[in-house]
Amino acid sequence: MRSRAVGSPRNGLPEVVLVQGMAVADYLLPGLTALGQWTRAHLLELPGFAGSGEPPHPLDVVEYGDAVAAWLDATGLGRVVLMGHSSGTQVAARAAARHPPAVRAVVLASPTIDPRFRGWVRLLIAWRRDGRREPPGLNESHMPEWKRAGTRRLVHTVNIHLADRLEDAVPRLGVPVLVLHGDQDRVCTERWARSLAEQARDGRFASMPGAHTFPWADPHAWSGPIRDLAGELA
Repeated sequence: MRSRAVGSPRNGLPEVVLVQGMAVADYLLPGLTALGQWTRAHLLELPGFAGSGEPPHPLDVVEYGDAVAAWLDATGLGRVVLMGHSSGTQVAARAAARHPPAVRAVVLASPTIDPRFRGWVRLLIAWRRDGRREPPGLNESHMPEWKRAGTRRLVHTVNIHLADRLEDAVPRLGVPVLVLHGDQDRVCTERWARSLAEQARDGRFASMPGAHTFPWADPHAWSGPIRDLAGELA
């Protein structure tokens, strides 16, 4: 799997590993750069997407989580803050639940998939509504990565995330969980985001300005809450 890193390790602070969203990763680079101002931060691209190689077979969410955990073991980063954005939250949660020694905390930014939208039609409608609140140019920035993934893989990716229930994984997490929700998000409701924080053994919630892809619109918005969480772990 390809990863891109910014920043430098800081004494006492865990490194951050960010899992890509639904078939796309480049839009998270500005937010990654913001995290790299206070620790070393890594953007991880899942097998079959962005700059990573092909998987041996079509993977489900749990298998993507296992791939993330294997990468963590191979890199020897120590226990990290593992975070995901959008569908990456499901992969990050599965990785942390199945391989707890690699993770000190989990961050779920714009988590998916809200039960209210757990179906192709409902999810598409929510995504289109959210798109009206996103900055211009977002979808255009996704096009090269969507094209590389191809229609068949995109459909498979949506299906496996629709089948996965993030709310089943969160209560199994034995580390602090921070849920971040954009106040204009139309793909994830605030009610569900707050419920995830409440289901966690050690959960907390923070509201961010913006829609579902708030880290692209305001890369520094999430840096403060994540830095505070990392500081608690120092």
